[in-house]
Order: sequence, then C-alpha cells, then structure tokens
Amino acid sequence: MKFLFDLFPIILFFFAFKFGDIFVATGVAIAATFAQMAWVWFKHRKLEPMLWVSLVIVTVFGGMTLIFHDETFIKWKPTVLYWTFAGGLLIGRLYFNKNLIRTLLAQQMKLPEPVWEQLNGSWIGFFIFMGFANLAVAFAFNLSTDDWVNFKLFGGMGLMFVFVILQGLILAKYSEEEK
Repeated sequence: MKFLFDLFPIILFFFAFKFGDIFVATGVAIAATFAQMAWVWFKHRKLEPMLWVSLVIVTVFGGMTLIFHDETFIKWKPTVLYWTFAGGLLIGRLYFNKNLIRTLLAQQMKLPEPVWEQLNGSWIGFFIFMGFANLAVAFAFNLSTDDWVNFKLFGGMGLMFVFVILQGLILAKYSEEEK
C-alpha cells in the first residue's frame, strides 16, 4: 500500500498529462506532492527526509517548467531526484561513515555488514542508472513527450519493481539463514 501511496504524484501526473498537457500535469504533480506530504504529516506527525527532497525538487523543476513554459525542466526532475538520492547514499557512506540503506532498513532485517555495503552500493548504482535512463528517454532518443511520460510511469516503475524483486531474491537467502 505504501508503494502505491509513494506513486500517487506520478500517477496523477500521468493522468493529468493524458487529459491535459505537460503544464497541467506539472501543476498537478506539485499539488499532489504537497497533498502527499500533508497527509503523511497528518497521519504520523513526521516527514521523512526523502519526502522533503522530493518536494523541493518537484517544486523547483516544476515551478521552472511553469514559469518559463518549457517542459525541459520537468524532464530533468527525475534525473536530479535519482542522482540526489545516489549522492546522498554515497556521501553518507564516504564522508559520514554511515550506510543510509542500513539506517532505513535495519529494523526490518538483519544482514551481515558486507551485505549492507553491497545493498547500499547497488542502490547507488541503480539510482545513477535510472538518472541516465531518464535522460536517454527524455532527450537522447528523440522520443515524444508522450513517450517520456509513459516511460516515467511504466518504464521507471517497472525497472524499480524488477530491481526491488531482484534485491528481495538476493536478501531472501539471509532471512532464511536466520530461521
């Protein structure tokens, strides 16, 4: 259920684009992100740092899209978001000696330290890859904005789903060892 809730702004962006245009969709994505944060605050009285990062990036790049009436900015937003997450994980590890993936997931699972390091590294690599994939679809392959929007929802989420499933299969070995 949380996965669908996290997709809320993207799904609304997709439908707003299909029934409007990129500028309507951008405004809807900004509003949906604010609504999402308000709901989380209402339910938990706490907001995760990732939500704040998402809000800032969607507001800045979405705002520039609307102000300059140029869809280039909103097409850069996913890449900036992915690379920000990758950078956060990398900087946390290199400069603060903190594995942020372990910080997020340690209560749900127990893993050996080398596995936590591999998990952190794989998420860094995945986010870097996703940033490049977004740029390729948005700009390099000369595809339409409609194709990019479809990739953003189905391709991006499909790749994320496959990555998470693969991670789960790898990590399942360690949960079975605990039994």
